[in-house]
Amino acid sequence: MKLFFYTMKRLLCLFFLIGNFFSVYSQTKVEGIVIDNKNQPISYANIVFKGSNEGTVSDENGKFYLESSKTYKEIVVAFVGYTKREVSLEKNVVYNLKIILSDEKVLQEVVIYSGKTSKKNNPALAILRKIWARKRKNGLKMFDQYQYEKYEKVEFDLNTIDSAFMKNKVFKGMEFVFKNVDTSKVTGKTYLPIFINESLYDVYGDTKLKKEKAVIKANKNSGLGDGEGVNTFIKDLYNDYDIYNNHLNFFEKSFTSPLSTTGIDTYNYVLRDSAFVENKWCYNIVFYPRRKNELTFKGDFWVNDTTFAVKTINMAVSKSANINWIKDIYIEQEFDVVNDSVFLLTRDYMMSDFALNKKETSKGVYGKRTTLFRNHKFNEQKPEKFYKEEVNYIDNAVYKRDDEYWEKNRFEKLNKDEIGIYKMLDTLKTVHKFKQMYNLASILGSGYINYHKFDYGPIFSTIGYNVVEGWRLRAGGRTYFGPNDKWRLQGYTAYGFLDDKFKYGISGKWMIDSKNRIILEGGNRRDVEQIGASLTTTNDVLGRSFASSGVFNTRTNGKLTNINLTTASIEIEPIKNVTFQTGFSYRTLASASPTFSLDYYADDTHAAIKNSVKQTEINVQIEYTPKKKTVGYGVERMIVDSPYSRFFVNYSQGFKGLMRSDFNYSKLQLYYKQPITIGPLGRTNITMELGKINGAVPLGLMSVIPGNQSYFVIGNTFSNLNFYEFVTDRYATFQWEHNFQGRLFSRIPYFRKLNWREIIGARTVYGDFSEENKQLNASGLVYKAPTTPYWEYSVGIGNIFKFFRIDASWRGNYRDIPGTNNFTIKGEFGFYF
Repeated sequence: MKLFFYTMKRLLCLFFLIGNFFSVYSQTKVEGIVIDNKNQPISYANIVFKGSNEGTVSDENGKFYLESSKTYKEIVVAFVGYTKREVSLEKNVVYNLKIILSDEKVLQEVVIYSGKTSKKNNPALAILRKIWARKRKNGLKMFDQYQYEKYEKVEFDLNTIDSAFMKNKVFKGMEFVFKNVDTSKVTGKTYLPIFINESLYDVYGDTKLKKEKAVIKANKNSGLGDGEGVNTFIKDLYNDYDIYNNHLNFFEKSFTSPLSTTGIDTYNYVLRDSAFVENKWCYNIVFYPRRKNELTFKGDFWVNDTTFAVKTINMAVSKSANINWIKDIYIEQEFDVVNDSVFLLTRDYMMSDFALNKKETSKGVYGKRTTLFRNHKFNEQKPEKFYKEEVNYIDNAVYKRDDEYWEKNRFEKLNKDEIGIYKMLDTLKTVHKFKQMYNLASILGSGYINYHKFDYGPIFSTIGYNVVEGWRLRAGGRTYFGPNDKWRLQGYTAYGFLDDKFKYGISGKWMIDSKNRIILEGGNRRDVEQIGASLTTTNDVLGRSFASSGVFNTRTNGKLTNINLTTASIEIEPIKNVTFQTGFSYRTLASASPTFSLDYYADDTHAAIKNSVKQTEINVQIEYTPKKKTVGYGVERMIVDSPYSRFFVNYSQGFKGLMRSDFNYSKLQLYYKQPITIGPLGRTNITMELGKINGAVPLGLMSVIPGNQSYFVIGNTFSNLNFYEFVTDRYATFQWEHNFQGRLFSRIPYFRKLNWREIIGARTVYGDFSEENKQLNASGLVYKAPTTPYWEYSVGIGNIFKFFRIDASWRGNYRDIPGTNNFTIKGEFGFYF
């Protein structure tokens, strides 16, 4: 989600400042509405050009748009239960066409399906069952090995901009951009292409090994970025999908496929027609949702009568689907027949309409991806090591292919508008006003203000508050030569008005080996921190918890610590998504507040007390993140926030006497997070943490169960715990949260329109501490541990006004402790689909 938040803020801020007007290039265009005798819209009616397979389906409001590059004089409009109607087209371009269908009283030898279709004696369902039986025997799955060439084109267009907007003063000096306009064949809206990226790949796969490898051969960018810049993380918004799967994942949502084995309960199916499609006899089946607000599609597909493989499919996400910021998702796929019986995907087209709301007149941005496939080869086996993923693939030649190369290797020629994009954007980059707009969008998206090779920020961390520092101001920055820098320096300084002290942090990273991502890192930080804000910790020099930098808190928190941390480490990624790190750290800890103490007894007689900790550690970390996707190949990479698992192990060893270090101990921590998508039932996140300290340590080095004294939902914390309420030296936590993504509310008439989403969760922790550690304690804080597992549970509503979530949380036990929160209400702001 972080990736999309960054991307869309940057794109929408930029692209909503550019416009388009009109053009007509295709031969036939029809736009209108289908209604019945009572003037009520007919949803999911079929509209086709007479004598062709080119058609569409009306939306929930009966509206439709149909376009073809050919000339047609008639359209055919039909829906089960109504008389089919043929409508003449007086012109090549017809808008605002109103088509009335009459109720059909008698249909001989045809079963009438009105509204929800029957699940019995429906010939469409008989065909669907045969598709299920054969779906694992179709396409590439028929072969042990396969390979093919792939061409991918990603384009972004600004849509629904009228002439008044075009005349806005903001476009003065940039009027030339309006020469590159076109009309969408899907929606009929005019649009202005503003971004294009092309890629060529060789793809290899082995169905026995369940491995696939894509080798990029060429990448051509529109000019908004270099190499794997903006074009790559835009492209990663679109996941690969297989229409034969039960569920298709787009934009963090799981849509039920029209070919799903559970589709009978989700869709209505109608057998509309049968005909020869490229010399293959095929059936045409129309599908549309049985209920509103669910994550479903409407459309139709042609399927062969012997292999029961899909020949073509067109589908669009239903308008009522519970998804934000996206008005339309439209998909077309075409399959060619090889060796008379093998159906292979040859063309895949996907279009999304990003918009602030779903009104017809709302302005937005089209995101379009066209993928073509050719030159398939089969059963040419390659060794297993061939499929090993590159950890950090770098081939600068890929991004420097000349025009002659593209003319020769591009699967299909660009149209005149796509050719014009390259020229237009190159010219636009020289316009001073555009540079200002682009820079503003970059600031809002990244949080940094760029000045030559230096970024100031992040600007969103400028102001904070806590009871020790009072109001706090922070200023910082980083070196930035580009997204793929091999080294980076960053730092900050801060000032607290109440404690009248300056703080600072400085950090540096240098990637000395790009292939295996060997990175050296080090830094120093002196600041005020909330120790115990999380259990599984890392030595992030510039890190700072929300607990000590947030502006609002539910109650006063004086349990803050002055920390002076110095670290040095080396990291390597020998295998894709498997990272090893070893490092050295030295820290001093002392209370930052007169109301809080880290004191401990310095001898067995309890005669001497120390109020600060000096500690030297050496640590080893292993992190495994299967299926994690990243962007770029520099020392810092952006993570594509797809649901991936994370397994983390950290072992630390403290050495007494080394650099005046105070304690000998060892610490082992394990962290595991597993997201699980459960089809239409939403997504579950399970998080587990384990930890144990061997050896005597004071309060400053103990494991504090993380509480949450803010008004906001914070991951991996316990909403009803205060800071330092539970202290342990061995612990086990389990946290579970499930987001139904509106599945339940969609069944309730009133709530259905709100598009709210239901969230439930539960958290528990068990822990204890040794008598030896208890005897060290001289802080005045009475140690408590959840020897009887503490637990709490919560229910929440998300997607309120599309960006707000509110949770109610209750304690399950330990309810009689003075000063505890047995019930809390917390909120969260976010940008979610």
